Amino acid sequence: MHFYTFVLCEIPKKHCSNIPQKMNRIIEKKPLQNIVLASLVLLLITLISYQTMGQQLSADNQKIVNDKNEEVLLRGIGLGGWMLQEGYMLETGSFAGTQHEIRAKIVEVTDEAYTTAFYNGWYNNHCTEADIDSLKSWGFNSVRLPMHYNLYTLPIGLEPVAGQQTWLDKGFAMTDSLLSWCAKREMYLILDLHAAPGGQGKDANISDYDTSKPSLWESDANQDKTVALWGKVAERYKDEPWMAGYDLINEPNWNFTSGANQNGCDESTNKPLKDLYVRITEAIRNAGDDHLIFIEGNCWANNHNGIWPAWETNLVLSFHKYWSLNDQASIQGFIDLGSQHNVPLWMGEAGENSNTWFRNAIKLLEQNNIGWAWWPMKKVGSVVNPMTIVKNEGYNDLLNYWSNGGAKPSKEIAIDGLNQLLENLKIQNNTYRPDVVDAMIRQQSAIETKPYKSQHLPGVIAMTDYDLGPVGYAFYDLDTANYRVSTGDYTPWNQGWAYRNDGVDIERSSDGDHRSNGYYIGLSADGEWLQY
Repeated sequence: MHFYTFVLCEIPKKHCSNIPQKMNRIIEKKPLQNIVLASLVLLLITLISYQTMGQQLSADNQKIVNDKNEEVLLRGIGLGGWMLQEGYMLETGSFAGTQHEIRAKIVEVTDEAYTTAFYNGWYNNHCTEADIDSLKSWGFNSVRLPMHYNLYTLPIGLEPVAGQQTWLDKGFAMTDSLLSWCAKREMYLILDLHAAPGGQGKDANISDYDTSKPSLWESDANQDKTVALWGKVAERYKDEPWMAGYDLINEPNWNFTSGANQNGCDESTNKPLKDLYVRITEAIRNAGDDHLIFIEGNCWANNHNGIWPAWETNLVLSFHKYWSLNDQASIQGFIDLGSQHNVPLWMGEAGENSNTWFRNAIKLLEQNNIGWAWWPMKKVGSVVNPMTIVKNEGYNDLLNYWSNGGAKPSKEIAIDGLNQLLENLKIQNNTYRPDVVDAMIRQQSAIETKPYKSQHLPGVIAMTDYDLGPVGYAFYDLDTANYRVSTGDYTPWNQGWAYRNDGVDIERSSDGDHRSNGYYIGLSADGEWLQY
């Protein structure tokens, strides 16, 4: 009897109240004869507990709320590079920007069989439960999953029967695992169709667009597949409370009007985009799914001309913010549009800038009750993300060969470099950037500085280990962020691109002194300072 009493008391009382009283009485009277029944009851408790803990989101006028009508501000990270590689994330952008080009480069130096194995290893190692556990511990409450359609369904050119849809297990299995990791930690998941069938924009790298094949906008079959895919997703996840919703098409950038800006920035109606959104929404709702639906505009998400008013409930207006000033004017147009059409706002992508920009952008968004998702969690060799994928010597040699030519490496050497890259993908082998996370999370509510790492005196303190904190408190530098979209001028906030992502110019050191941490302050100007 003690075993059953202990387990039942471990379950929150509100969940125990869902157990039929008759079952409780049976267990009390005949505990030894009802082991099987008790096990079934405990399973029922677990299932009820899992479901009732979930807090599905919905739109309440201009707010996103949970099922208790509490406002939820999404603070998330996009898992860019996992299901869909972009060249700049692997430092191949100058010669292979799209995933199909990157894949072809790998085939060139290995073979088709190894390349298939490489991508399986990539999917297994790039994002694991440990990555999601880390995001939770840092203070994020949501994850945005950039999906490549070809993990869920065949390209139209490979369909055995034209017009029919073949479903693939890989993408759904990866999504299932990610959702379970998020739900376990009470984090929300947003699905983002980053690479739609055919590709949705002239900026090819974003969606793995192959210009030799019909795009999403040039093919009815690709549009039909897109609608069918979202319908299939809705059937599978309609009852999942930790599924926040669906970001239907990432950063469309296409000119529907002849002679207009090729990325759709001056389109006035965006009718093909609106029509496809309506079709997708109908497919999702027809599956019985009432999750949030995030709507991006043309021109990399920000041209919403002709898309509104809302045609359904639970729609959210999504925009992206890169390299712009962090003043009210930079987002006021979206605020006005959300107010006009009485829909919530969500900033679905930002990043690729300095810690100062991160801190100020998030502060601006949250002051206006706008949730956000940063981009991305990890990249090869970069300091601007929470995690850095370390670039090994063998992979660096491959990059040099692909970029500059010369003697082709042997298959064995190429495989060694790529296999080490796969190992370095794992979060335990990544380099953590505490300054990036501190700017995004702690500095939103605190200006106090804190040590970058534990220091012991007497001893050596590296100059690069100045305090964590905002500019003007932990350090001062004349160049702290890139605002080129607003100013027209690119400002490199960091001349060294090493170790930290503040405005301080840190470079790698070749100093042989055993006390060195491998980095030094490369440039300084009058008036700049550091605090320890």
